[in-house]
Amino acid sequence: MKTVTRRSFLTLTGVTAAGALAVGATRVDWDSLMSAAAENPLDPNAGVLVVVTLYGGNDGLNTVIPAGDKAYQDARPELAYQPEEVLDLGEGLGLNPGMKGLKGLWDERKLAVVRGVGYPKPDHSHFRSMAIWQTASPDTSVPTGWLGRWLDTSGADPLRAVSVEPVLPPLLAGETTAAASMPVGGLVLPKGELGSAFAALGAPVPGEDPWRARAARSIGDLHNAVRVLGGAAHDASEKDDEDEQRNKGASAGGGSGLAAQLDLVAGLVEAGVPTRAYSVSLGGFDTHSDERGTQQRLLTELDAALTPFVRRLQGSDRGKQVTVLVYSEFGRRVRANASEGTDHGTAGPMFLLGEHVQGGFHGEQPSLTDLDDDDLKVTTDFRDVYATVLGDVLGADPGRVLSGHTTRLDDLIGTAG
Repeated sequence: MKTVTRRSFLTLTGVTAAGALAVGATRVDWDSLMSAAAENPLDPNAGVLVVVTLYGGNDGLNTVIPAGDKAYQDARPELAYQPEEVLDLGEGLGLNPGMKGLKGLWDERKLAVVRGVGYPKPDHSHFRSMAIWQTASPDTSVPTGWLGRWLDTSGADPLRAVSVEPVLPPLLAGETTAAASMPVGGLVLPKGELGSAFAALGAPVPGEDPWRARAARSIGDLHNAVRVLGGAAHDASEKDDEDEQRNKGASAGGGSGLAAQLDLVAGLVEAGVPTRAYSVSLGGFDTHSDERGTQQRLLTELDAALTPFVRRLQGSDRGKQVTVLVYSEFGRRVRANASEGTDHGTAGPMFLLGEHVQGGFHGEQPSLTDLDDDDLKVTTDFRDVYATVLGDVLGADPGRVLSGHTTRLDDLIGTAG
């Protein structure tokens, strides 16, 4: 193999730490976040919120499943799960069989299920419903997101909230401040003999001149970034196949690669970056047809991303301060449609995970027979959950963020286990 030098490699590829990691003028790069961690590290006792958006309207009844309820079986003869198929949670409910990792967290009281969550006068439009969830304003349209308003009231520092999604979601846009953005792109470094040679070039050499020493640090930074952020693990054809599968039912947006997004978040938390709120997403939940296989695949992906993320965070003091909130813009109708899917509905479950979460059921399970125009009736206002995490995780005054809404779920967030 041709001898590789630092100068020839950098000249050939144009790679420097700044060049490889910079992601645009409106976004932050790795160096900026690491500098912030060094200059103003996150208090190890500060709560951190990770918001997971499931775009498309996840079917709550096939996520937290009343499998033994005759009304459920009658309404969904082809879609219904049988009692022996679900992961039993008690009270006649079970998790989707694709969520085995979350069932383990449930057994350890690290998973809370808030039932029947929605908002007054529900809207079946993806656009309007997601706007309501992200702005926390069900009655009037407002131009700011609920975490964006929290940013406005908490010092107007954009690094206090970071999105690792492809675009900055509206929930992180305030009136005077917007969150920072660092999308997961995946860094591809050379493999094989070339890769080994390149990695070796990052080692310091006694007596080398400053230019070569700086190049070595750049190479070392790149490998460290791939280790923490995660590289691009698949080739293009594999990615195309995965995207085609993932995008079935994905008409309402959302990011892909949830595990990669959460890996990045975990690395930033562990590094002490002074960020208090993160946003990640998974799309594909608009399951009007062939729902059962599509949704179970997506819930398996959700489970495979969330479970190791929470397990990893359990291993560090800063990680133990993280609370994860999982929501979708609405649930689905009780009755299946003619295409073995479900149409846009209303109430659905929210998940919260972490060491501070008081695991178990919260809120009342909606009736499957006492419906509102064929929709489940909302039993928990989503703003109650927001107010809880604002107050108990972020240490904020919910009323200043949620237009005076201060009602909390008192037993949802407690002390670390």
